[in-house]
Amino acid sequence: MTITRAEFRSLLSAGPILADGATGTMLHARGVGRETCFDELNLTRPDLILELHRAYLTSGARMIETNSFGANPYKLSAHGLDHRLAEINKRAAELAVQAAREVAAKAWVAGSVGPLGVRLAPYGRVTAEQAEAAFRAQIEALLAGGADLIMIETHSDVAEVSAALRAARAAGDFPVIASLTFTRDDRTLMGDTPASASAALATAGADVIGANCSGGPAQLLRILLQMKEAVPTLPLGVMPNAGWPERVAERILYPATPSYFAEHALAFREAGAAIIGGCCGTTPEHIAAMAEALAQPGRRSRIELPAPAGPAAAEGPATTEPPTRLAARLAEGRFVVSVEIDPPRGLSMHKLQAGASLLTEAGADVINVADSPMARMRMSPWAICYRLQHDLGIETVLHFPTRGRNLLRIQGDLLAAHALGVRNLFVVMGDPTAIGDYPEALDDYDVVPSGLIRLVKQGFNLGLDHAGGELGEATSFIAGCALNLTAPDQRRELRALRKKIAAGADFALTQPVYDARRVRSFIADYEAAYGRLEIPVLLGLLPLFSERHANYLHNEVPGIQIPGPVQQRIQAAGPEAPREGLRLSLELLDELAGVVQGVYLIPAFGRFDLAAELIEAIRGEDWGGAKNGDR
Repeated sequence: MTITRAEFRSLLSAGPILADGATGTMLHARGVGRETCFDELNLTRPDLILELHRAYLTSGARMIETNSFGANPYKLSAHGLDHRLAEINKRAAELAVQAAREVAAKAWVAGSVGPLGVRLAPYGRVTAEQAEAAFRAQIEALLAGGADLIMIETHSDVAEVSAALRAARAAGDFPVIASLTFTRDDRTLMGDTPASASAALATAGADVIGANCSGGPAQLLRILLQMKEAVPTLPLGVMPNAGWPERVAERILYPATPSYFAEHALAFREAGAAIIGGCCGTTPEHIAAMAEALAQPGRRSRIELPAPAGPAAAEGPATTEPPTRLAARLAEGRFVVSVEIDPPRGLSMHKLQAGASLLTEAGADVINVADSPMARMRMSPWAICYRLQHDLGIETVLHFPTRGRNLLRIQGDLLAAHALGVRNLFVVMGDPTAIGDYPEALDDYDVVPSGLIRLVKQGFNLGLDHAGGELGEATSFIAGCALNLTAPDQRRELRALRKKIAAGADFALTQPVYDARRVRSFIADYEAAYGRLEIPVLLGLLPLFSERHANYLHNEVPGIQIPGPVQQRIQAAGPEAPREGLRLSLELLDELAGVVQGVYLIPAFGRFDLAAELIEAIRGEDWGGAKNGDR
């Protein structure tokens, strides 16, 4: 390396360095299609990449970025190029170094490291360790090609940037710039404010923190000042888009002119920026205009610096509400009977309300309302929960799948549920749309169940949103999690349960179970690994209705295993199979007396009458498990 971290910080203190502008914009202008892998052009069109670097250097840039923004394993794999990662990144750096030597007396080469294009846990499936490994592979290849420093840019997830910073620090002693992108409301896509994000990046070890892409210069000037106020000791970088893009005659155009950028370059300098450049929509003409303006030490900007925004004021004090009946019953150690119902396909709720009333009269504590079970189109469960609670006084549990919801919708839906008085949640991944009525429908998600539980219990219930912003009033949700006691990979299920409990889960609802030994074995394994199971378990009960029903569940429904003796009893029962299914359920509960704290009853084929009969047996004094079902 040609410069150390300390030397780079000293260099920045002498005045701002002018960086280059957009890469993608210029490649599009030269006829490169959007479907092309820009990073591969380092190998297939090196002349084009050299031409682009030379254009920015000739315009006055003294820091150029390598053409490697998407050259990580995840993005390259989409083009079948992940096996050429080292080659592409090394060549990207070599081309930038070559151009810098040809054109400028001295220009710094920054290895561009963009987002991985995947979500990190707990909001996705990529672990921090996997992310670090991916970043390190790219960073080491860029350094091997001669990059002077690393530019981690256009990120929206502080956790992902932190992983990239850890990878960089493990690779050697060189400067690292960490730059985030912001939405129109001055937050990242993950909801972080400039102040909170800056503090996190400073702690993670960035040498320079900053903002790029986002909106135009006016927005990033405002964000720059907020970052400076939060972390006054670190140099700042700023590289805005040329305004918000607009589509004109099938072309994406950016409105900000070079002269407009020149005025803002002066404003950035006055605000304390140590690195100034451009992002999407900026061209060598924009860089040349900024270079000319910055070359005049005494020239002042005509733009008035905005006052930095202070922390958002809370709308009011946090409030607490009495616990729900479900929360109180669980806390008291009493036996809970919860029954699942499916929303109707159409508008009529009469049959559903009649069934819920029957179940409640029989002794059910709460009614669980499913959300698009088996990915089939149904009425939203919010409406069912509200009508049952408001019209009939029946407490409900809202199934809240993460699938098909982004962070924006999740948080809005949580607020809506609480506003409707629905405070019992069952957090679950949800069924994939591929198995349902609309297999072509999108089912992406931003948050896994443990992440959503954490958001509810460690965020909303403390009066804070995902980004740490004040809600003005704390929610009072109780959150349950899903548990598969017969999972093929039991160790993975144990870890998942531990993660959900650590996030704040209040109870667990299991998949339907037919073997008491599996229940005891799972709980014993959990307690051997992590200590006492801290939350109550409600046992999934799906009473068998017929031999055909048992065969279907055992052979076609993932997560359900029915022992041979149980299947034989249902087969031998013939027309009395529904009654035998109820007896089997009661016997199972008898075996698990003192092990589980309730049941999660799923009526077969909408037979609420049989479910009510089972509930009455559980609650009745003649059942051997416990008087009135209380343990």
